[in-house]
Amino acid sequence: MLTALLHLCFPHVCESCGTTLTPTEAFLCHQCMIQLPRTGFQHYTENPVEKLFYGRVPVQHAIAAYYFSQASMLRKLVHKIKYRHKRKLSIYMGKQIGKILAQTSWIHEITCIVPVPITKKREKFRGYNQSALLSAGIAAITGKPVFAHALKRTSFTSSQTRKGRVLRWQNVQHAFKLEQPELLKGEHVLLIDDVITTGATTEACGKLFQQANIPFSICSLAYAHH
Repeated sequence: MLTALLHLCFPHVCESCGTTLTPTEAFLCHQCMIQLPRTGFQHYTENPVEKLFYGRVPVQHAIAAYYFSQASMLRKLVHKIKYRHKRKLSIYMGKQIGKILAQTSWIHEITCIVPVPITKKREKFRGYNQSALLSAGIAAITGKPVFAHALKRTSFTSSQTRKGRVLRWQNVQHAFKLEQPELLKGEHVLLIDDVITTGATTEACGKLFQQANIPFSICSLAYAHH
């Protein structure tokens, strides 16, 4: 009753299409939820994200929940998550990832979650790390602990958005540091990123786990396929 009254006085709108949400909907209307460009990678024996890292880093498993393209609904949602201070939307989308991960045959192997870090400068400007919020949502569904500060961003890098694979790798190959690797001994890390395009950022993080002999898997909200 109270929820319905609050919706009447302060209507919530869909983050994608802008229509008024019903009391049973949250962040996205039912129609937009149906239209989310799901990859279905959780049902693949091998999938394009796993194949992206072949010969680069020894990733155990890799998955992306949705497809990302310039015309997709995900582009608008990712923009809001990264630049419009939509913290609760970030956590909500993390929960959607968590539900997808729960369908995989390997989620039981994961023992902890580590978000890809951003610089202190960028986090201070933005107010949060979107990958950390996605991780919190995933943790709420899977019950896996989040080690939010296991990785540290050591240098500020320019935006990866318009760079090709080689430039992306050059931009991030020395941008991260593994903090207190002994805390991750015996763990199987699930590395969380928002969007995977060439995989340069996650590869740079993965190499640190590889050097420390820490098994890891990769998960992202979206995959920018070509």
